[in-house]
Amino acid sequence: MALKITEQCINCDVCEPECPNGAIFEGEIHYQIDPGKCTECVGHFEEPQCVQVCPVDCIPKDPAHVEDEEMLMAKYYRLVAASSGEETT
Repeated sequence: MALKITEQCINCDVCEPECPNGAIFEGEIHYQIDPGKCTECVGHFEEPQCVQVCPVDCIPKDPAHVEDEEMLMAKYYRLVAASSGEETT
């Protein structure tokens, strides 16, 4: 499942550059995660990098976007194909 950033975010700016998919962006109040781009770092790393660097532990799994490992890997492949200009089916 995709991750989300809660209101406990202190806007410390450490998570955004760690995201290999560019899923993290600055929201109106705090950073947010685009669930369409979040793969929990599947395909890139063993563990979500944003969670690893977050000093306040405010990045849980998002129950509104439930995905298993296979779905996250498929999303990873779609994102990689899209960024390289390949067509996806």
